[in-house]
Amino acid sequence: MSNLQTVLNLAVAAQQVPFVVGMVGNADGITFSGAAGDAAEGRAAAEDTAFRIFSMTKAIGSLAAMVLVDRGQLSLDTPVADVLPAWNDLRVLEGFDGETPILREPKTVATLRHLATHTSGMEYEFWNPDVPKYMELTGHPTVLSGLKSALMYPLTTDPGTRWGYGPSIDWLGQMVEAVDGRRIDAFCQAEIFDPLGMVDTAFESDALADRLCSVSMRGEDGGFGPFELAPPPRPEFYGMGHALYSTAPDYMRFLRMVLNGGELGGNRLLSADAFRQLMADQMNGLTFQNMISVAPPVSADVELPPGTTHSFAFCRTETDIPGKRSAGTVSWAGVCNTHYWVDPAKDVAAVIMTQSLPFVEPGLLAAYDAYERAVYAAL
Repeated sequence: MSNLQTVLNLAVAAQQVPFVVGMVGNADGITFSGAAGDAAEGRAAAEDTAFRIFSMTKAIGSLAAMVLVDRGQLSLDTPVADVLPAWNDLRVLEGFDGETPILREPKTVATLRHLATHTSGMEYEFWNPDVPKYMELTGHPTVLSGLKSALMYPLTTDPGTRWGYGPSIDWLGQMVEAVDGRRIDAFCQAEIFDPLGMVDTAFESDALADRLCSVSMRGEDGGFGPFELAPPPRPEFYGMGHALYSTAPDYMRFLRMVLNGGELGGNRLLSADAFRQLMADQMNGLTFQNMISVAPPVSADVELPPGTTHSFAFCRTETDIPGKRSAGTVSWAGVCNTHYWVDPAKDVAAVIMTQSLPFVEPGLLAAYDAYERAVYAAL
């Protein structure tokens, strides 16, 4: 794995990323840890650097829901509105009559499975131009406001008919709260973080402040400049689509739990059957659709291999990629370019984490590709 440090060094030297932390492991432990560049002014990136992991939160939210499925308190086909009646107030946005939104009743019933696989009909304002237009016309808040009312914006498609990336996992976390009775942060602490020994994963940044990295955005000159972006502190509700802070070692404990079939260090989080449901394609014949950005400063377009599906918790690669991951690999990322993958067939999991925008811009993708290829070359 010695070449991996060189890959990280080169990525920073070439300004593909402002800084980077990388870690690789297998079911038994960590096989590589490295860092390059400065995570904040005057502070070098290190193994214990803390990140805003944004959508890397989603897999943990999905795991929380699967814990309740495993206990018989929910099923994959539980209608969302059976648990959260407010869902029935949502309509499908079909377009606009001038400045008036055209809304209609959904033709299908949204389920827990639809939320987990991003086929519920909800889309972020970054990926569907009708959503920011609706928000502008109505004054509707973004989910990063931390307000529960932010979840109450229209669907863009009928549930179960198309992939659409949005705040579905925020709703999933609300279902967990409603069924279990605990607030989602208390649930995750007791049922996930404590059993896995994730001591540096938190819903508030207070305890991690002295290790928290800075966020950068690529400027027109090609260099990186400071940019403020973070989950809302002490929100009305914690959105399981974006709320968490964590470190590379902590998130690797979560990923190594996946490599160990739902347990780590003698602590089992899921039964064998529930773990299979967590990892299997749950899209009922649909596949991932390339995400075309309507907010280029925040994200470039997101393209994944044809036929990519989604399990209950992760995007799922369905074909081998030569020199890289195997069929059955699961993965995802956070908007500030924190990325991970888990390849059960090769017994390898890895993270490559920085804190930059736009998401998946060419420089970042080049660094990710070199890193992943170096991981598999070392295997």
